[in-house]
Amino acid sequence: MRLDRLISKGRIIDLRSSDMEGALEELLAVSVARFPDLKPDALLRGLMARESTMTTYLGYGVALPHVRVKMSRRYVLAIGRSRGGIRHDGTKDDERVHLIFMLLADDKARDYLQVLAAVARLVKDLDLVRGLVDAPSPQDLYQKLIAGSAGLLSRPVQARQTRMNRLMIREAARVARGAACEAIFVFGDTFIGGLETENWFSNLKTVLVTRNLVETGEAPDGFSASIQVRSFSNQRLAQLRSAILVALTRGLISFNDRICCLGGIAGSNQFDTVVVVDVEREFQTLLTGHADLLPDDVKPEVLERVLAVATELAVEGREGKPVGCLFVVGDTPHVEKLTKPLVLNPFYGYKEEDRNILNPFMDETVKEFSSIDGAFVIRGDGVVISAGSLIQATDSEHLLPGGLGSRHAAAAAVSVATRCISIVVSSSTGQVTLFRRGVMLPLTEKKMSPGH
Repeated sequence: MRLDRLISKGRIIDLRSSDMEGALEELLAVSVARFPDLKPDALLRGLMARESTMTTYLGYGVALPHVRVKMSRRYVLAIGRSRGGIRHDGTKDDERVHLIFMLLADDKARDYLQVLAAVARLVKDLDLVRGLVDAPSPQDLYQKLIAGSAGLLSRPVQARQTRMNRLMIREAARVARGAACEAIFVFGDTFIGGLETENWFSNLKTVLVTRNLVETGEAPDGFSASIQVRSFSNQRLAQLRSAILVALTRGLISFNDRICCLGGIAGSNQFDTVVVVDVEREFQTLLTGHADLLPDDVKPEVLERVLAVATELAVEGREGKPVGCLFVVGDTPHVEKLTKPLVLNPFYGYKEEDRNILNPFMDETVKEFSSIDGAFVIRGDGVVISAGSLIQATDSEHLLPGGLGSRHAAAAAVSVATRCISIVVSSSTGQVTLFRRGVMLPLTEKKMSPGH
């Protein structure tokens, strides 16, 4: 669903209240004015009950209170802005909430978590948030929000039409056709602020790869699809392997395809590299005679989200310190037989919806528990079963490269003993590595120490 279709001028207001309950009452009042069948008292109780059990604070002064109820429409979104700030229990120190996105959802809406995640990703753009808070009027706020949500990025820019860029685009198209490529991957982070095309490759499937995607439910103009992959490297096409992996799991490409990739150094505003990748050859070792990279019970979007969280931990660490952790995804009944708790399970007793990795509010929770020894066990639909689980599987057939410790050994072993897929973040190098059937696939290069 496109977020801009949920945004209404009539449900964007400047808030008078200084506390969350009062702010929600104001937002419910403007919602009921348009949809009189809504019951504000019951909705307020539901919203406040959620606030008491799990914070809806996203950071950057933005909160996303939400509740699911039985109603005649799928979603109602109301937005409040407070320049003075609102007190919120989820903030740190004297931090205040300046923007509230209140989402009401029908209890049967199937894409509820995806809509939550799309809103959350939109307001993680600090420049956009500042622009919304400082907007002269609700009308100006509406225009800025539409501009940020309707497109791919909050600040799309046209690729500079330099002679070099025109040459690289033209040659990429020629190489793709000459090599019988099935698709062209364009690495958008080459350009500061993002990328808009002019249908450069009109007769070829074109996939945009970027770290700054805002999901709209539709591919941006000029592209067949888009993939969000983070990278902590400025090397050319550093996102390549992860992007191909995601494309495979989504069915955008197949193992028999050949892919042409066009990119450059991140932020350079200059295309400088064209690469042709034979997918089967690139993933030959990992496949080892099998055609199914993704376990049958694992949804592609779940793997993508786990990869995103793992990469963010590799990039950011936790409170400035490097973090190592292990995620085991899929084939949960068999995985659980090979685990035992090292600590009391912090996810026990919560609703499945609230502990699903697709829920944007799980990001900080998972990162917080990443410092616990043991593994996260995640069901194929995204529900986090446990954290701090000791993997007791053993594998004597697969030899790992030197320098890898017990976390990598456990990841390899459990991927042999079950039909899961496991992902490791190295605490020493920050490298993110995927394991399937005991075979490892590094998805990011090792971080280099200062001076290298």
